[in-house]
Amino acid sequence: MSVIIIALQKTEAAAKIRGVLVSHGFDHVVCASTGAAALQEAGRDTTGVVICGYKLPDMYYKELNDSLPQYFEMLFIGKPEMIQAGSEGVLALSTPLRVSELISTVTMMLSQLGRQFKKNRRKPRVRSWQEENYIRNAKLLLMERNHLSEEEAHRYLQKCSMDNGTNMVETAQMILTLMYEEV
Repeated sequence: MSVIIIALQKTEAAAKIRGVLVSHGFDHVVCASTGAAALQEAGRDTTGVVICGYKLPDMYYKELNDSLPQYFEMLFIGKPEMIQAGSEGVLALSTPLRVSELISTVTMMLSQLGRQFKKNRRKPRVRSWQEENYIRNAKLLLMERNHLSEEEAHRYLQKCSMDNGTNMVETAQMILTLMYEEV
């Protein structure tokens, strides 16, 4: 679930924005009055949007943006002259806020983050050299002892892995352990 964090110095303004977002169907909306509190909230979720003003008691919006976790985006809210002065790389809305612009921008940001998160979760995890070594050694042992080709040994590891509900590294470790115990 994605979170929307409203990080503004003025708690009344944050509460109003929160009320608007909640009334438009966003259910996980929290307010934070400092950058540290916003980062703490961001650490509890995997994705989200931080709506932030120019300055918080402990940091500026750029510092907060640089400290956000990977799947978090910032929506900067400020006066038009502040936005023109330098909100590069950060989506921005000028005050006074229009409800329709706020809702559509937050919706767009959350859907984009969701797509990015899903896309990156589908990528296979890169194995360490140790994990590759276990697999390589298990295949070599299978090839030597059972007279299999490398492709057949690899398929055997995959099949055992799926049958046992373990990953390939664990299966390779089990095979190495079992075969070396026989000696």
